Amino acid sequence: MIKMELSRVHLLLGAVGFLLWTSGGSAAPMECHFSSRALCVYEGRHYSLGETWMDNACMQCTCLHPVGVGCCERVHRPVDFPAWCEVQVEPVTCKVFLVQSADPRLPCSPGEANKDPSH
Repeated sequence: MIKMELSRVHLLLGAVGFLLWTSGGSAAPMECHFSSRALCVYEGRHYSLGETWMDNACMQCTCLHPVGVGCCERVHRPVDFPAWCEVQVEPVTCKVFLVQSADPRLPCSPGEANKDPSH
């Protein structure tokens, strides 16, 4: 019984390590999630251990069967930009745009901190 539990712990630690490794270790932090109850199925397709898929929310998921599924956000979101700007992510292409909060059709440049359109 104890060996079985230790085996599950080792599998879980391996899964977490795999998620951290696949997240790329970039400067911008990315969100990762692990679900021990999730199945390796997306849009009707079944995936095997180690196979990956990208969902419509720009999350790259990896089948870690039999311990679950791990998903990490594949979008590098800017963190330093003017308060009057916001980040938008295009769902299918996962492209990131910095736009003006007041009018999301207009781009926002991080170097334009003193050009708030509301003034």
